[in-house]
Amino acid sequence: MPGQLSRIVGRALLATALFVPLAPAQAAPPPAPTQTAVVPDSPRGAEVVGVKQVADRLTDLSVRSQALGGRTVNVRLLTPDGWDPADRSQHWPTFWLLHGCCGDYTSWSGTDIAKIPGLRNVLVVMPEAGWNGWYSDWWNYGAGGDPAWETFHTVELAHLLEHDWGASSNRVVAGLSMGGQGALLYAARHPGMFRAVAAYSGSAHPLLNDESVHRIMGFFAGQGNDPLRVWGDPVAQRSIWEVHDPYYLAHRLKSLPVYLSCGDGTAGPFDPPGKTDALDSDFNRQNHALAAELQRVGAKHLTTNFYGPGTHAWPYWQRELHASLPMLLQALQR
Repeated sequence: MPGQLSRIVGRALLATALFVPLAPAQAAPPPAPTQTAVVPDSPRGAEVVGVKQVADRLTDLSVRSQALGGRTVNVRLLTPDGWDPADRSQHWPTFWLLHGCCGDYTSWSGTDIAKIPGLRNVLVVMPEAGWNGWYSDWWNYGAGGDPAWETFHTVELAHLLEHDWGASSNRVVAGLSMGGQGALLYAARHPGMFRAVAAYSGSAHPLLNDESVHRIMGFFAGQGNDPLRVWGDPVAQRSIWEVHDPYYLAHRLKSLPVYLSCGDGTAGPFDPPGKTDALDSDFNRQNHALAAELQRVGAKHLTTNFYGPGTHAWPYWQRELHASLPMLLQALQR
């Protein structure tokens, strides 16, 4: 297997040149923040150790996490009108918005989310998930431990937000690329936690074929990481891969409103003529496979927008966020 793994990673590293940009080109740095220390204890293994007001309705929480080995990471909140964390009686409908590979918790701030009227009555949560964390508790050769992004988000952070920051258990989730996979995984692996899910150009079926496996292994190997730490070997640890592949969890999504969208990797309305994108071409096939599997298992509320020409780029994801918002907000009953 070592020789085969070397070939897989060698081919797949070429795909990482197609990584998701940190944020849209129009994103501007936020104004200089003010900072205050906040340290409420949490019985769930995490605590908020700092708060920054970075702009109107934008607040960053610095969270020290046991699931992440005691490291401190950031979570950005887009807060609703009238939000007051000191008022423990407030519990706002909550929209988790997940970033892609090679991005971070600030990525979505470069879009127009702060200007969307429908999000002025919702608490939007944009958590850090690592440059290539893949919204997973890493296998680490069977040892587990740091990083455990799934535990951090679905246990530690969820508890903190509901206990101290005005979130409710009425939640929906969406994400792009790696975050699209994360949104689908969290909705499937934690029944009842989210009322609807949307994935934009998501990694929806990484076990689809060799190309898909090679590509995600290349991302796993980013920044000098040992790719086997994440889910193990795709053959020897296939069972671990399958429980992190939305296609194999379709039966757990069939009762939820699900929105899937992706371009086909050819030049679209936001691209220069002649541009091609192997990443969205692959993800497009993966999303079609997931959609077919959802239909096969009897999904009740599936919406797809496989819009043809389009690449792995922010203008498409911003457009798809707007397109999916009515479904997401309806699930929140807003």
